Amino acid sequence: MPASSLRCRVCESEYALEAVGVCTRCFGPLDPVYDTEALRASPLRERVESGPPSLWRYAPLLPVAPPPEQRLAPGLTPLVAAPRLADALGIGRLYLKLDTANPTHSFKDRVVAVAAAKALELGYRTLACSSTGNLANAVAARAAAEGLDAAVFCPADLEPEKLTATAVYGAELYAVNGSYDDCSRLTVELSFELDWAFVNVGFRSYYAEGSKTLAFEIAEQLGWQLPDAVVAPIASGAMFAKVNQGFDELRGVGLVAGTPPRLYGGQAEGCAPVAAAFAEDRRVTPVRPDTVARSLAIGSPADGDFAIGAAKASGGEIYAVPEGEVGSNMALLAESSGVFGETAAGVTLGALREAVRRRRLGEGDTVVLLVTGDGLKTPQPVADLVQPVAIEPDADAVLERLGVTV
Repeated sequence: MPASSLRCRVCESEYALEAVGVCTRCFGPLDPVYDTEALRASPLRERVESGPPSLWRYAPLLPVAPPPEQRLAPGLTPLVAAPRLADALGIGRLYLKLDTANPTHSFKDRVVAVAAAKALELGYRTLACSSTGNLANAVAARAAAEGLDAAVFCPADLEPEKLTATAVYGAELYAVNGSYDDCSRLTVELSFELDWAFVNVGFRSYYAEGSKTLAFEIAEQLGWQLPDAVVAPIASGAMFAKVNQGFDELRGVGLVAGTPPRLYGGQAEGCAPVAAAFAEDRRVTPVRPDTVARSLAIGSPADGDFAIGAAKASGGEIYAVPEGEVGSNMALLAESSGVFGETAAGVTLGALREAVRRRRLGEGDTVVLLVTGDGLKTPQPVADLVQPVAIEPDADAVLERLGVTV
């Protein structure tokens, strides 16, 4: 059963399940309301396990009914063990949640699928967003799959790989001369004038819920058990807070038991408003981004304070990762696990390493690290590793170079 209403997380005002992005009384975020008792009394586990191999298997815990045709459905991405990386770090058990396996190779396919389902239900014909890149890809691809128009607003200096991977789907691409925060302000203004479904503005209440499915899948893939910790990147803070909410909801409906995982978050030092606020025990204040991790470059994170609340409530922490370590962490992840994650993964691994350094995590822990985007989208930080050995097409010369005597 879908949600019954939207409720403000701050003042608890309630709204109908329409395209309402924030509370009109206090501007707080809106969360869908579910009948937890009814879900707890239902055969929920059986329904989930017999559902489709996508995020729509969790439809009872999502705010919109699955579309009649579940085209390009994301979710149920691999959870793979990374024993060599675990040994290198001193972690008991380490798993990688590979959202690179989603249709456009990032976790943003999850949030867009949920928002788009609601947009289709309400009769919208254009999907739109502001984006640091991955969301633009996901919106453009979803619109193409559903036969909708798409309009995306990105910083003009975004990585060319992400711009290409948006334009190829036929979306109208607006390159904004400014930062992501400029793009975000622009789309908020436009949302009052255009009859478009801005997925991260008017449809944010539905969009954000898609992130919970990361928590749902992790628990199910671990045999309905909870890990000791989850490590994730932080941009707006919405995904981080929603993952925490997802674990809480699983416990609330009786699908899992035990202590919820501690959440550890990472931001690159060049754009770390949430990490700085966590370290100084204060509210988040905006910064001007200057980071190689462009997918996390949100200087004024809308859900930053909620991310801090999630970290504290779970017993976790949030760290700023030095810019110079992002590329080396990407390389370490690839060399030790065979997984090429984007710059956000370099930041996330940096946060995990810091948690280990501070002895917050170690040999007794089972940890899940979220790989939220593909390294092929952001290869620049590791481009200097391309140093091929120049050779002639001569086998004897190669063998001689290798010191092999024939």
